[in-house]
Amino acid sequence: MLSVSPSQTITISRLGGRRTVVTANPQNVEYILKTNFTNYPKGNPFTEILGDFLGNGIFNVDGDLWYNQRKLVVHQFNATSLRGYVENALKEEVEKKLIPVLESAADDEQGKSVDLQDLLRRVAFDLVCKVSLGYDPGCVEYRSLDTPHPIVEAFDVASDMSARRGAAPISLMWKFKRLFNLGSEKRLREAISRIHLFIHGIIRDRRNVVSTGEYSDLMSKMVLDGEEDEVVRDTMISFIMAGRDTTSAAMTWLFYLLSCHTEAENEVVREIEKVVGDEEEISLSKLERLKELRWLKACVCESMRLYPPVAWDSKHATANDMLPDGTGVRAGDRVTYFPYGMGRMKGLWGEDRFEFKPERWVSEVEGGEIKAIKNVSPYKFPVFQAGPRACLGKEMAFAQMKYVMASILKRFTIRPVNSDRPVFVPLLTAHMAGGFKVFVRRRRQ
Repeated sequence: MLSVSPSQTITISRLGGRRTVVTANPQNVEYILKTNFTNYPKGNPFTEILGDFLGNGIFNVDGDLWYNQRKLVVHQFNATSLRGYVENALKEEVEKKLIPVLESAADDEQGKSVDLQDLLRRVAFDLVCKVSLGYDPGCVEYRSLDTPHPIVEAFDVASDMSARRGAAPISLMWKFKRLFNLGSEKRLREAISRIHLFIHGIIRDRRNVVSTGEYSDLMSKMVLDGEEDEVVRDTMISFIMAGRDTTSAAMTWLFYLLSCHTEAENEVVREIEKVVGDEEEISLSKLERLKELRWLKACVCESMRLYPPVAWDSKHATANDMLPDGTGVRAGDRVTYFPYGMGRMKGLWGEDRFEFKPERWVSEVEGGEIKAIKNVSPYKFPVFQAGPRACLGKEMAFAQMKYVMASILKRFTIRPVNSDRPVFVPLLTAHMAGGFKVFVRRRRQ
C-alpha cells in the first residue's frame, strides 16, 4: 500500500480503532522525529499499552521524565565506557562462553544443530545485564541450551503479551482481560512480577554494598545518585529491552543472509583475516580494530535495511498538523513510521531493493580496500531512530555485532538446517519465527 501511494504515506481509519497515519517518506520521518518533535510524543495510548511492563522507563515516557533519564543514561555511552565494554565484557562473553558452545557443536559426532537465534539472544542478555545491572545472569551457561533461563523467559512473555495488546483490534479487549486477570493478561502480570522480583533483588543487594567509589554499570550509578527503587527498576527494564533483542535479531538475519550469499560471506572472512591476521585467539578487543571491519559493517547495515530489529514505531499527535507531503494529521492520531517498509521502497533503494547487496553501503574504495562507508540519512534508514530520541547505544551495538560476527565467522561456517525461507515476526522487536536452527562447522582444522 505504501509503495503504490504517490507520497509513500497512507491513512487508515477503522471502526473502533484510532485513526492511523503510516509513512515511509523520509521527509515525514524527519518532520515527526525532529522538526516538529514536540507535537509527536509517544503519547498516552502508547504508554498505556506498555505501562505495566516498562513503567516509567525511558522508552515509555515523554517530557521531563524522558529528558531526565536520557541525560542520566547518556554518560553510559561515552568513549571510555565503549572501550571498556569491548575490552572486558565483550571479550569475556564471546571467548569464554559463546565460542566454547559453538566448538562443542562443531565437534559433535552426531552433527547436532544449534538454535543460533536463541544463543545470540542469550549472549545479548548477559551483555546488557553486565552493562546495566553489573550482574551476569549466565544465560549462555544456564544448565543446557535446551532449557530456557527463567528470567529470559519472563522477558519473552512480557514482550509478547505487551505486543498483543498493541495488536488488539479494540483496546477494551485486553483491558477487560486485565481487569479480571484472564488469559494473556494473567501471563503478563505473572511475568512482570518475576522481572520486578529479579531486579529489585539486585537493587537491594547493591544498596547494601555501594556507598562510594567508581562503578561502571548504570544501576550502581543510579543507586549512588539516590534514585528511588522504582525509577531504577523501570530504567533497567527499558535498558535491557533495548539491548537484548535488537542486536541479536540483526545478527540472526545476517547469518541467514550470508548463508545465502557465500561470496559476501567470503569477503567478510577475508576482511577479518586481514584485520586480525592468523592469530589463534582472535584479538578484536581493541576498538580501532573493530572500526577496520568496514565490509562487515556494510553487511550489518544491509541486513538491518531488509530486516530491521524494530519494524515500526509510533507517536501520537497532540495537535492538528500537516506532514511535509501534505497528509493531514488530527490531534490524537497515531502516526507511525515504518522502517521495514522503508527498506523496500523503490524510490529510496532502487530496482534492486529486495536484494541483499552490501556494496550499496560502500562509498570509497582504494586499491581494492574499502576506505569508507556511506553516511545514509537516519530519516531514510531510521533503524536507530533519529532526532532527540536517537538511540544512544548505536556505537555500542555496532561494536557488539562486529565483535560477535567476526569472532564466529573467523572460526566457523554457519549453515541453516533446512532451506525454508524464515518468517519475519515483528513484535516489540522482530525475530525469526521458530528460531534459527543451524549446523556449525569449523572453518579450518
